[in-house]
Amino acid sequence: MAKIALGCVGEATQPDCIRALVVEFITTFLFIFVGVGSAITANTLLGNALVGLLAVAVAHALVVAVMISAGHISGGHLNPAVTLGLLFGGHITVVRSALYWIIQLLAASAASFLLSYLTGGSAIPVHTLASGVGYLQGVIWEIILTFSLLFTVYATMVDPKKGALDGLGPMLTGFVVGANILAGGAFSGASMNPARSFGPALVAGDWTDHWVYWVGPLIGGGLAGFIYENFFIERSHVPLPRAEAEY
Repeated sequence: MAKIALGCVGEATQPDCIRALVVEFITTFLFIFVGVGSAITANTLLGNALVGLLAVAVAHALVVAVMISAGHISGGHLNPAVTLGLLFGGHITVVRSALYWIIQLLAASAASFLLSYLTGGSAIPVHTLASGVGYLQGVIWEIILTFSLLFTVYATMVDPKKGALDGLGPMLTGFVVGANILAGGAFSGASMNPARSFGPALVAGDWTDHWVYWVGPLIGGGLAGFIYENFFIERSHVPLPRAEAEY
């Protein structure tokens, strides 16, 4: 059973950690910029809700795949739920996880503020539950969608016996993000990512249902990481308590 590695405060000053944090900021910023930007465009230009949802799903799928690949130095988490899932699998320390969370939230906020400025103050779409969808339903939606995201990350990038899937992880992860948005976007918003919800909520000043997008993704991500690492991965040695994610 994988053990959570605590790490040490000194990690924050290590050159490899600093580089990873810079890369994580850049890739998360670009992910949020494209993701939220596509939502703004869909609301502005597309009158058909289904076409808008499809456009947002495709944009998220593409940018997730590219940013995970581009962010190989940091692991390309882009998402506090992914970081938590890898923490529960013993692939990143608690200290570096906290630093990643801070960076991810800062990047999401910066991207959302910049989008508000560049679009002339256009409304920034925030994640809220659809009419008729209760809190419990919303949380369950986010748990399942985020679980599928982390399960895919582990199966295609973390598992040492990924076989023919080796190298396809970023693309397949992007696919599952896009598919999940098509499945749950009309109900919970299909966030799967607390940072993706935090940035727009901060800029818009709208925190309606916001806690759902922390509770659901963190439970789903943490559960997927714990289950996959402890029940499906076969290792000849336990994961080293290194400071970076072993994608």
